[in-house]
Amino acid sequence: MPLDPTLSGRMERRLPIVVVVRLAEAKCASTDGEERTYTDNISSRGGRVYSIRPWQLGDAVQVTPRNEDPACGNVVYCQTLPDSRYVIGVKFQDRPITWSALCRYDGLRICPAESKSN
Repeated sequence: MPLDPTLSGRMERRLPIVVVVRLAEAKCASTDGEERTYTDNISSRGGRVYSIRPWQLGDAVQVTPRNEDPACGNVVYCQTLPDSRYVIGVKFQDRPITWSALCRYDGLRICPAESKSN
């Protein structure tokens, strides 16, 4: 049976949004292991984030944009890039994220901050 090319395994489409974030292990309360990096793409349920170190599948991470609530999730893949950096796929836990960059880019969403001003 041929594979259906329209099935990607994702519940939502990823949007090509670059957001500067802090990436850290979710279990660490200190900022020692934290790195400042950026996303390649995001959705309300996951994202692709650049990193300077390799991560293991299932690692718990916290992704925090400036002036936004952090999103906790788990690493679902880690790829090595040619320049010795890494890119990780993160599946966010608990609830969909409502970062302002995501809300501005995806006109179909209504976000809490936007609904207050209307």
